[in-house]
Amino acid sequence: MPAKSADEKKTPGQKLAEKLFFNPKNCWEGVDEKIEKAIEVFARSYKEMLNKGKTEREFTSAAIDLLQKKGFMDIDSASAKKFSPGAKVYRSIKGKALVAAVLGKRPLKEGLNILGAHVDSPRIDLKPSPLYEDTDFAFLDTHYYGGIKKYQWTAIPLAMHGVFIDSKGKTINVRLGEDEDDPVFTITDLLPHLAREQMQKKASEAVEGEDLDILVGSKPFKDEKVKEKVKLAILSILNEQYGIDEQSFAGAEIELVPAFKARDLGLDRSMIGAYGHDDRCCAYPALRALMDFASETPEKTAVCYLSDKEEIGSMGNTGAQSRGFENFVAALSGEGDLRSCLANSAMLSADVNAAYDPAYAGVFDKKNSSFMGKGLILSKYTGSGGKYGASDANAEFCSKVQALMNKNKIPWQFGELGKVDKGGGGTIALHAAKLGMEVLDCGIPVLSMHSPFEVISKVDLYYCYKGYVAFLKD
Repeated sequence: MPAKSADEKKTPGQKLAEKLFFNPKNCWEGVDEKIEKAIEVFARSYKEMLNKGKTEREFTSAAIDLLQKKGFMDIDSASAKKFSPGAKVYRSIKGKALVAAVLGKRPLKEGLNILGAHVDSPRIDLKPSPLYEDTDFAFLDTHYYGGIKKYQWTAIPLAMHGVFIDSKGKTINVRLGEDEDDPVFTITDLLPHLAREQMQKKASEAVEGEDLDILVGSKPFKDEKVKEKVKLAILSILNEQYGIDEQSFAGAEIELVPAFKARDLGLDRSMIGAYGHDDRCCAYPALRALMDFASETPEKTAVCYLSDKEEIGSMGNTGAQSRGFENFVAALSGEGDLRSCLANSAMLSADVNAAYDPAYAGVFDKKNSSFMGKGLILSKYTGSGGKYGASDANAEFCSKVQALMNKNKIPWQFGELGKVDKGGGGTIALHAAKLGMEVLDCGIPVLSMHSPFEVISKVDLYYCYKGYVAFLKD
C-alpha cells in the first residue's frame, strides 16, 4: 500500500483550519535564490535613494531625476501638452512635493489608480533668528518638526540640510555633515553624574524643546574689539562659503537630520536601519511602481503622489490638504471631468505602521498587530481615541484590495497602531477621502518609528513594491 501524502494525513479539523484561518507567514521562508537576489537589488537602490534624499526637497529632486531618465516630462512644458494614452508626465509642487502619472487607455473620468505617500520626516528645524553665543560657544536655536522623542536627538551626529535665499533671490543649497571630510553638529546632553534630577522627570520632560539647540562652534573671531566673537566667526564662515548673513536665516529652510547613512542591520543583513523610513520606505516603492509603466500603457491612468507636511497635519501649499494634487488632475482631465475623475479614483495611502516589538509588548494588541517580515500591511483605519482622524475604508474596497493581493501572490497582513487608547496616528488617507475616492492605508511595518534610526525588513520593502505594482495594473 502506498504511503499517505502529508495532506492525506491531515485530520478534517486541520484541513478546515487551513481553509478558514488567516495566518500570515514569515515571508523569508518562501523566498528562493532568485527572489532573494531581487530583494537585495531593490534594497540597495532604496538605501542609495535614502542617502540622497534626507529632506523632502532632496527626495523630490532625486525622484524627478529618476522620472526624467524614464522619459517623464514636466506637465507644464510645451512638449507635454498632448495627453494621449501612454504619456508620462509629472509636476513638482514647490520643489517639496511631486505628482507623476502614466496616462491610461480608459477615459480619465473613469478614475485613477493612485499611490499616495509623503516624503517629509520628523527632524529639527532652525528658528528664524537662530544663531547666538553663550560662554564662548555658538549655538543654533531650533523648533522640532513632527512627533519626536526629544531625548533621542541629543548626543548624536547631525547634518545640516536645506536652502537659504540670498539678497538677490538666488537659492543657496546647504548639505553639510554627510561627506567624511564634512564637520557634523550635535545637541549636547547632560552627563549622568549630574543628571539625578533630570532622570527623575518624565521622558517627555527630560529634554525640553527649547533645549534642542545645535552646537556649531567655539573658536572666536580674532579681533579684540568685537563682541560675540564666536558668533561672528560662524557668520564669517557662512558668508564666505554661501554668501549669506544673519538676515538670511529669517526665511530659510534649514533642517538638522541624523548624519549617518542607511545601513544593513543584523548579522543576516535582513533589515535596514536608517533615518527617514517613515515614509520614504513607501514613497520609493510607490515611485518605482509607477516607473514600471515607462514602457507600457496601463488600462487606468496610474499616479504617484508624494506629498509634504504629513508629519504636521498635511498643512501648507505642499501638503495633502492643499489643492496641489487636484490642480495636477485638472491639468490632465480638464475642469469638466475633474470631480468625476476624483470620485471614481482609488488610492492606496502608502504609509508605514508600527511593527510589533516584543520589548514593548504591553502597548500592542498582538492579534491585531503587524509584524516585520510578514509582508505589506493593509490598515482599514488609523486615527486615535475612537478612530478620530481616520478615513476608515469601506468593506467593499478592503475586500477588493485583499483579493488583488491574493491574486498576485503578494503576502499581506493587517494591523492597528497599538492598543485602543494607548495613542494613535494618521496618514494622508482622510484628505484623499475628502475628494470622494476610495482609500486604504497600505505600507510597511517599522520598528523605532520617528526615531533617528528606524528599522524595516528588506522582504517587506520588496513585497510592498510588488503590491503597489499590482494595484496600479489592476
